[in-house]
Amino acid sequence: MSLYCITLVSNFGPFTTDDAVNFVGSEGQIVETTALSDHAVDIFYERDDASFDPNSFAKSLATDAVDVCVQPLAGREKKLLLCDMDSTIIQQECIDELAAYAGLKDKIAEITERAMRGELDFEAALTERVGLLKDLPLEKLQTCFDERIGLTPGARTLVQTMRARGATCQLVSGGFTFFTSRVAEATGFHANYANVLLDDGEVLTGEVQFPILGKQAKLDRLQSTADKLNITLDQSMTIGDGANDGAMIEASGMGIGFNPHPILAEMASAVINGPSLETALYFQGIPKSDWVTE
Repeated sequence: MSLYCITLVSNFGPFTTDDAVNFVGSEGQIVETTALSDHAVDIFYERDDASFDPNSFAKSLATDAVDVCVQPLAGREKKLLLCDMDSTIIQQECIDELAAYAGLKDKIAEITERAMRGELDFEAALTERVGLLKDLPLEKLQTCFDERIGLTPGARTLVQTMRARGATCQLVSGGFTFFTSRVAEATGFHANYANVLLDDGEVLTGEVQFPILGKQAKLDRLQSTADKLNITLDQSMTIGDGANDGAMIEASGMGIGFNPHPILAEMASAVINGPSLETALYFQGIPKSDWVTE
């Protein structure tokens, strides 16, 4: 028999251990249940089926109302966190919001959406979008950050709690360092990596510094950081929303899609459909009483 942990997180109100048991059903042997809060429950679950696929089982259970993670019990709390920024740690796509100040939001947002669905080459799409921002005054970047960029609920709690428990936390984005540096400071990431917008001291030149940080660079950062920490990729967690996050999501021990595009949802080992990144703490078995919330 193999022991698994099924974590259930309700997105719409309280969720008791009895609710959780009824939700899972009777396919396997439930050994124990533990409440992580009034709307999150761990179920410790035995299966003797060698072909049991925890990811498929999780997806078969998950609904808009309940987020589900199924995993082996051992090693569920992670030592490394890598997160995408746009539409993950923040609620917006920075380049789309920046485009509003150039009167091009709809045009650029359409390209962004197609790139995140995996329909366009990321580097080509980024180069095209940055080109459309040529001659945008530099002061608009700070204006954009101040007026339009907001953290996703639970982002700071996720990072601060994992950091307090000894995990290394990094923000790795296909966006821009102007924004990642500020978001990293606001949330508590140890380091941030992103693309660099080029300027002439007054306006954007419409170019981005090469090499572009894309899908492969995110995977490389995951591997190099794990190597530096002398840990395995099984001890890492990655979180993202789009196709550009796919490689790191598939390689990590727990790859979470946060309100993901369908292409990423298929790659992820768990999906959060709810509004808060705090669910990623529940997936690691960390009860709400242990979170760092200040």
